[in-house]
Amino acid sequence: MIRPDLSLPIPETIESAHFIGIGGSGMSGLARMFLDAGIRVSGSDRADSANLRALAAAGATVHVGHDAAHLGDADTVVHTGAIWPENPEFVLAKERGLHVIHRSQALHWLIGSRRLVSVAGAHGKTSSTGMIVTALQALGADPNFVNGGVIEQLGLSSSSGADDLFVIEADESDGTFLLYDTAIALITNVDPDHLDFFGDEDAFYDAFVRFANEALEAVVISSDDAGALRVHAGLTHPNVITFGEAEDADVRVAEVATDGPVAATIVHGADRARMQLTVPGAHNAINAAGAVAVLLTLGYVLADAVRAVEGFAGTVRRLELHGSERGVRVYDDYSHHPTEVRAALQAMRTLTGGGRLIAIQQPHTYSRTQHMYREFAEVLEQFADHTVMLDVYGAREDPVPGVTGELVSGAFADPAHVHYVADWQDAADYTAGFARDGDVVVTLGCGNVYQIIPQVLESLRRTPEA
Repeated sequence: MIRPDLSLPIPETIESAHFIGIGGSGMSGLARMFLDAGIRVSGSDRADSANLRALAAAGATVHVGHDAAHLGDADTVVHTGAIWPENPEFVLAKERGLHVIHRSQALHWLIGSRRLVSVAGAHGKTSSTGMIVTALQALGADPNFVNGGVIEQLGLSSSSGADDLFVIEADESDGTFLLYDTAIALITNVDPDHLDFFGDEDAFYDAFVRFANEALEAVVISSDDAGALRVHAGLTHPNVITFGEAEDADVRVAEVATDGPVAATIVHGADRARMQLTVPGAHNAINAAGAVAVLLTLGYVLADAVRAVEGFAGTVRRLELHGSERGVRVYDDYSHHPTEVRAALQAMRTLTGGGRLIAIQQPHTYSRTQHMYREFAEVLEQFADHTVMLDVYGAREDPVPGVTGELVSGAFADPAHVHYVADWQDAADYTAGFARDGDVVVTLGCGNVYQIIPQVLESLRRTPEA
């Protein structure tokens, strides 16, 4: 892993950019916007993907595998923190004295002097960003945006717009959300995470306080979340707007109904508007209130803002239905923190009817699993009827002895509620044998756990119900 060095200069002009890891959702979106800006784009990734093929069709030069020769005549190299320092393209770029910048610095360059809405928080960033973007478009605006996931109805994670407004999902995991010249800061919640980067919880909270206080126009922040309340207590910003279910919230969520797609009443001063979303889960009503609060800050009226947010159809890998076999529906969700897993399972529970909820969990990173395995076990045991536990997706981290999926499954109070299995085909077959008509299966994790879904559906097709 390469820690981003935000002190490095960002070039004033870029003519040819090379992206190391261009196939990722965030990097591919940036590369597409660089193409939109008339910049020659090349890039590499370790495996072929739909993102690589789409970029090639759009005019980028893409390579499968990493090789120093792929740099070509690039004057700027863009990378993520997930690559290793020994990456041959990274090494040669340094040797050549090229501009080597982190993806956040590339985004900063793209934003330029535009009016920026930055969405930050431990959970809900991608959905909240998608809600703001699609609502702005429904209201006739044409914003630029970069999101951490594909927005369902747009089929895109990023796009160049004609307006001066730019909306981004701002990543706190490596502190890079502090780089941007944010006009309006939205903080969905503040749940300590990424302590391998920040060191301790105080540093994590302090980063959010700084992010909010540096906003040029306004801070929109949760009125309910304990971490957000701690951040709020440290704010000196003159324009803070709160949202949530608290009675004193500036944009209040009331009368929440979760029997299907979530509905709620949004209250702002003397104005009230009933909201019916197409996505499930009480957490999405809260996300929507945050998006509405941003729209109010941008000058829209409550009724129009609520109507526009209602059109949000979700983002890819957020409670996404992949198929149904033998009466068993199979969903996927990106949740990879205990708080996110709880929200996802609570939302899924509204869709199960009389069926059971079966989670297939892939823990993400050894450091998070080691730090939070008890919390994962507690949430999964409480909110799922049964859990199939896979092994850890290490991402950028080296394995840690003893930190496996079995560490999480071993923390369940009742071993009958969980089954640990390292082999994916065995996991798919076990799930198919356990599931019955009316059950709902959901894969959970931000690694590659979604790739097990075809195996689960195939196992369901060929395995008779027990």
